[in-house]
Amino acid sequence: MKRILITTALLAGVFSYAGGFRVSLQGVKQLAMAHTSAHTEDASVAFFNPAGISFIPNKLSVAVGGFGAISEVEYQSLETLQSYKTENPVGTPLYAAIAYKVTNNVSVGLSVTTPFGSTVKWADDWTGREIVQKMELKSFYFQPMVSYKFNDWASIGVSYIYAKGMVDWDKAVTNLGGTLNINDEKATGSGFGLGFYLKPSSNLDLSIAYRSAVIMKAENGMATFTGVPEAVLTSPQLNVGADGQDAFTAELPLVDEYTIGLTYKITPKWLVSADFNYHGWERYSKLTLDFENALVGNQADKTVLVSPKNFKNAKTFRIGTQYMLTDKLAGRLGYYFDESPYEDKYFIPETPSFDASVVTAGLGYKFGKLGVDLAAALSFPEARKVNNDFLSFRGQAKAKAMYLGLGFTYNAF
Repeated sequence: MKRILITTALLAGVFSYAGGFRVSLQGVKQLAMAHTSAHTEDASVAFFNPAGISFIPNKLSVAVGGFGAISEVEYQSLETLQSYKTENPVGTPLYAAIAYKVTNNVSVGLSVTTPFGSTVKWADDWTGREIVQKMELKSFYFQPMVSYKFNDWASIGVSYIYAKGMVDWDKAVTNLGGTLNINDEKATGSGFGLGFYLKPSSNLDLSIAYRSAVIMKAENGMATFTGVPEAVLTSPQLNVGADGQDAFTAELPLVDEYTIGLTYKITPKWLVSADFNYHGWERYSKLTLDFENALVGNQADKTVLVSPKNFKNAKTFRIGTQYMLTDKLAGRLGYYFDESPYEDKYFIPETPSFDASVVTAGLGYKFGKLGVDLAAALSFPEARKVNNDFLSFRGQAKAKAMYLGLGFTYNAF
């Protein structure tokens, strides 16, 4: 019987943390300025740098928001020259944050975000159907934090990171005459964040932040074969049982992330921000899946499958600006370049990634203690050749994406 190929997609989208997998949608105001981080006007800074909450001007600050993420990927096979497009539903990432100044020197906060909430849906009969037909990803990040302010210009902050994820993946197994669903709704992991926030002058903010690697553990995964004859399911070549189900476990590190950001106020109304992000993707070299019974592996123990990733470290460069059009109305613009963490020969259609230039814009208006922010971003991914020998997947791929955001802030006391 032909070996069933289970690819790196299983947990890649839930576990991955940068490049094309990690959509930068953790603050509406930040997105409008290229998703830069050195801003302390409200609690939305909590996700970016826990030390920043010490410099929020109010004792209590709350920030909430959401996005509509619209994306499409097109693939053309080099063998047939036929093209296929994804039919992705609109993604709806959300975020919420709260910060409270306990004393003049000590602040506490909580950030909740959904950094991975998209769905990639290909036609059931497309050329890569044995790799993926549909991949739905959801995740939640919970970050409680505390910050200590040394003096008027320097603070330190630490956060604990608890991550919870879900993946639901469908693919065809045409050699068996059916489909395979991979599902895990209880993958978890933990890590920490560390940051320093500096205000050496009234015109300059400097943010330095580190987010640790997180070991995500999937211990309750379930693989389900549908439409496959019982004789095949129970055969020695597959060995999953008459119900077509088998459990699996897996572990994968979320890579660490370094961020340096600064904001300079050129005039009382005009500021410019810039960020540099570095993602340690080289540690993500493979994904190991351990099945309970299914003989689908490629190791000496046929229940263990190892899929190569061979990612490289990736960088993101960001620059944004804000100008106060009136005392209450702010106009914002930005641009950033996001590197893909893998080469053409490792391209995977389950979680497609591209080098991308992104243009952003937005507005913010203050109604006393309440603020309303709007943002939009248009991504221009670079088309790439696909030459993945491991998956026998070759062709050309291109993509487009657009993001819209609406956020609210409340500052009191």
